[in-house]
Amino acid sequence: MKKKLLPLLLALAMVFSLAAPAFAADDSADGIVVLFTNDVHCTADDGVSYAAIAGYKAEMEAVYGADNVTLVDNGDAIQGGLLGALSDGSWIVDIMNEVGYDLAIPGNHEFDFGVETFLDIVNNQAEYPYLSCNFMDLATNEPVLDSYQIVTYRDVSVAYVGITTPATLSPAHFQDENGNYIYSFCEGSQGQNLYVQVQDTVDAARAEGADYVVALAHLGVDPSTSPYMSTEVIANTTGIDVVLDGHSHTVVSSQTVENAEGEDVLLAQTGTKSESIGKLVIASDGTLTTELVPLADVDTATQSYTSAMEFIQGIQEQYLGMAAEVVGTSEVDLTVNDPDTGERAVRSAETNLGDFCADAYRIMLGADIGLVNGGGVRVDIPAGDVTYGDIIGVHPYGNMMCVAEVTGQQIIDALEMGAMYVGEGENGSFLQVSGLKYTINTAIQTSVELDEAGSFAGVTAGCAYRVSDVQVLDSETGEYAPMDPQATYTVASHNYMLKDAGSGMTMFGKDKVTLLQDEVMVDSEILIRYLQEELNGVVGSEYADPHGQGRITIINEAPETVGYSDVSETNWFYEAVSYVTEQGIMQGVGNNRFNPQGTTTRGALMTMLARFDGVDTTGSSPWYQAGMDWAMEEGISDGSNPGGNVTRVQAVTMMWRLVGEPEADADLSGYTDAGQIPGWSGAREAIEWAVSTGIMEGSASALNPNNTATRAEIAQLMMRFAESIKG
Repeated sequence: MKKKLLPLLLALAMVFSLAAPAFAADDSADGIVVLFTNDVHCTADDGVSYAAIAGYKAEMEAVYGADNVTLVDNGDAIQGGLLGALSDGSWIVDIMNEVGYDLAIPGNHEFDFGVETFLDIVNNQAEYPYLSCNFMDLATNEPVLDSYQIVTYRDVSVAYVGITTPATLSPAHFQDENGNYIYSFCEGSQGQNLYVQVQDTVDAARAEGADYVVALAHLGVDPSTSPYMSTEVIANTTGIDVVLDGHSHTVVSSQTVENAEGEDVLLAQTGTKSESIGKLVIASDGTLTTELVPLADVDTATQSYTSAMEFIQGIQEQYLGMAAEVVGTSEVDLTVNDPDTGERAVRSAETNLGDFCADAYRIMLGADIGLVNGGGVRVDIPAGDVTYGDIIGVHPYGNMMCVAEVTGQQIIDALEMGAMYVGEGENGSFLQVSGLKYTINTAIQTSVELDEAGSFAGVTAGCAYRVSDVQVLDSETGEYAPMDPQATYTVASHNYMLKDAGSGMTMFGKDKVTLLQDEVMVDSEILIRYLQEELNGVVGSEYADPHGQGRITIINEAPETVGYSDVSETNWFYEAVSYVTEQGIMQGVGNNRFNPQGTTTRGALMTMLARFDGVDTTGSSPWYQAGMDWAMEEGISDGSNPGGNVTRVQAVTMMWRLVGEPEADADLSGYTDAGQIPGWSGAREAIEWAVSTGIMEGSASALNPNNTATRAEIAQLMMRFAESIKG
């Protein structure tokens, strides 16, 4: 559908219009209004904000006509507070029914109480339909919910397409008892699976007669969720007019993003905790505009507001008595936030509430170590009386506690997974700890590899860990000692992570750990018991520092350029290792080691060459993405198999392509294995060039072109390559 040309005045006003049927000339209402919410998370005021939403909807209906106003939710409504936690989301759904929601989509937190609970909400509780084009049943390869719904306003049809972030996928909820995935969110293929599913859905809606397509999305714009950001979906699709977004808690009143054909798509998001309600207007002339309306400005004297408030208060009475029960006191504020900035910190740094939770796990279950994922520590506990409601607010999911025996290496990998985005953004997998100390160096790029579900697949061979100096507490002496990767330790955490490998922690899971205590008690109960039995009912000064007790140290220090414990001046590769480290081309692998005999992946080599060429690869996700993108743009590699080990001939071929594929006429007859050079285009020419420039020398009359290149060999090749360029 072609876009109309806008009058200059409208263009300057930052709005745009699409060619679509206009409303009849005698219509008194000026267009269509779509009101939208996202990431309400039970609201910040125990549901009261929903009364304002009801009031504003009624106000818009009075202006535009009831048939021309639609209220939608873009996910993460039913979890995040007592209303959700004590009812498995049902009370929020009851309120949404009362307020008059017309459509909703599932966000990732709609599944926190289990898939079956969510499907019960869909089928038996909600009086509005849920949409999602990419929540798939793998048995049928069909969407579980309706992909879209078309609403006709007089003679104009609007298709609402639901999109749920693939970051929702977690083994904890979407696998069967044998560990096989039974649901999917069209993850994988660097976003292409999602883009294709969205495009097919949009095309189907257009074919059915939709004049406009409004995407109700729970995608967000947080770089840690790439390639599933809403901006990326827009850039890889056509036919969407507006994306009403969620997930990243971003406040976006109105933004335009170009789609795959260079056309503008309108993007908006309201933030979180019902800070405002979004308003999309499709005017009678086809103009589309969005704005955010503060709920604090809504008239509270209307009947619609009053009726909704009375309904909400009736629900509040059902839980306030339970929530108000005092279980202890705290002399200090226990927080999830950085007190200096007010921003949430528990998913990227140590906090005193994280320490408190991890201590409760470890001490009450008698384990060596307590681990709690930052995404599972939800709200502050202010100083003063601590109520049952406070504790439920911290742990609203009702996970069961477990103790498992795991290896030191599994723990180190879990810490590394959690530390992926420290210094750049949040990660729900970030681990608050008890019985442990560790350091995160943000100057080292993450080398964690994720599978298509976004779960831990390993750490790239030969690459540095961001996490180092992991130490375990000896509870008898009070001293810390280095963790042994080969030793076993007992870990207390919840079933979501230890048994179900939730938060992407697939180094754990019931088949990879030895369960010693299984589903002992609910996680909120263990916090109460720790407070009452171990702390005698009082959280004291030991938790006074909001930054915690110094268990997690975060630094930003370039890796050492000399002095690796496994590299000495007598090694043939000493000069090369020193050079590539000093130039920032290669890094050590942690614990003061270079791992010279380790392997190098294709993605790692592309990243090294990109750094050599002056490309800033910091912050790339995955860590090799920037290098791979650069290599593909420069024609150095097709980007295939970035996790595969690079061979010697592949390495020099990339270098040869970088310098423009120069001709060379080296005599290779003296090498016994010259006949083993692959026949693909450029392989022999690159070898001849590398030999003629002294970059590749071979050994014992052999070039070993197809051997996997060690890190030491790559360092040597990179140094000689640099010298040949400068020479």
